[in-house]
Amino acid sequence: MPQAWIFGLLGGLIIGGAAALMLLGLGRIAGVSGLAARAVGLADAGPPPALAIAFILGLPLGGWLMARALGEVSLSFPPAMVTLVAGGLLVGFGTRLGSGCTSGHGVCGMSRFSRRSILATVIFMTSGIATVAFMRVAGL
Repeated sequence: MPQAWIFGLLGGLIIGGAAALMLLGLGRIAGVSGLAARAVGLADAGPPPALAIAFILGLPLGGWLMARALGEVSLSFPPAMVTLVAGGLLVGFGTRLGSGCTSGHGVCGMSRFSRRSILATVIFMTSGIATVAFMRVAGL
């Protein structure tokens, strides 16, 4: 089995390549929240719905294919479903409030040197680091 960092490097290259391909080939940004909104009919603007649906379906399909190729991945979720649902709703609210998600700002926006995306990435990374630090100190 190769070193673990190889998988991170390959994953990053694949994500960056997919984002570049979509931007260069279609002139569209590969932000997952925008594509998800378009796929389920919550957004009128954006890529054609069929493209958005294919992209969104490709995300879990890619994970499933990698699990088949490399072996199962162990997952763990919070014991209370309400925690998982609340977290999902907060993430959804944050993507609407921040005009995009981590993939849109962090991968696509930063690569285009968008000041809004750079600021958004600094804010969500700082918030994530602070949250993890708080949870560790609190013993959660």
